[in-house]
Amino acid sequence: MVMFIFTLVLMASLGAMLYLMAQALPRVADAPEAEHDADPGASRGAWARSHVPEKIDAALNGFLVKFLRKIRVATLKIDNAVSGHLAKVKPDAGAKKPAIDFKEIAEQNKEGAGGGSEKTG
Repeated sequence: MVMFIFTLVLMASLGAMLYLMAQALPRVADAPEAEHDADPGASRGAWARSHVPEKIDAALNGFLVKFLRKIRVATLKIDNAVSGHLAKVKPDAGAKKPAIDFKEIAEQNKEGAGGGSEKTG
């Protein structure tokens, strides 16, 4: 409950500050623009307001789109190659293991025990 009260007071004070700033906003007048002929940064401001940055941005966006598409295609080709290699290495999941034939094992044990292959030492 205490956190709710603190949050309520905080939001009310933020709202009051916003209201006071909105009331004071019409009183602030725009500063008159002084001529910046002697200022070397003035040409940068004019350049920023021109259409050149927009053209550079459009060119970079076009290059980025093409580059990312090529990277995507290359990544998909690599993924397909790796998947193909994994399919070759991976044992078949559908192939069943042969069932153990206990009769055959028993016959082999009988033959081995009665075959006279005892070692003499």
